[in-house]
Amino acid sequence: MRYLTMSIEPSGGGAFHPLGGKLTDDPEIERRAIHYVELLSDDTVLLFAEASGSQERYRRIMEESPHVISYLTAGADRWMAVSQFEPTEPVRRALELQRDSFLVVDTPIRFTSEDRLKVTYLGTDETFKNLYARVEEAEYVSVEILETGAYEADGSSFTRLITSRQEEVLETAVDLGYYSEPRRASLEDVSEVVGIAPGTVGEHLRKVEERVFGEIVR
Repeated sequence: MRYLTMSIEPSGGGAFHPLGGKLTDDPEIERRAIHYVELLSDDTVLLFAEASGSQERYRRIMEESPHVISYLTAGADRWMAVSQFEPTEPVRRALELQRDSFLVVDTPIRFTSEDRLKVTYLGTDETFKNLYARVEEAEYVSVEILETGAYEADGSSFTRLITSRQEEVLETAVDLGYYSEPRRASLEDVSEVVGIAPGTVGEHLRKVEERVFGEIVR
């Protein structure tokens, strides 16, 4: 089995759904992750999501939305919300594509700093090939492939955030003491072991730090 991580946004920008757009634009609410989403047999969407900020403001938006059928919230600082709502045509088609392609979503689905969705799918090369073909024909969604590789069920989720080369540089930096206090190795020391320029080593480590720390604070 393999994994495929994609960044997804509606074609032309904006939001997939007016409800999601209002939640994203509201400064009192921070949408953090989607833990479950399904297109039900009655053509409504069931969503289980994580957020922080004002639950009162969230409830007000949900009450005022003509698309919402029901919802509930639970928790404090980082709270959870379950909602059932009517999809827009792009949302319905995107969920149908996911279902018909026999894709498994490795949840949670994350919101990026650019308000795109970062989704990791699990499947076979043939499944992903069919997905590519379907996405290329879709006019309602824009995607960027971030990473793909072999899926290891017992592996750390962080190892799928970085490339194999970045992992090699990181492991070398740790082994040599680059992250020790006091620091026992320099970028030049790491570069001698991995065989690339010190500047490239530094770039790899900065990308690792950005991805891993970004995952932790979400």
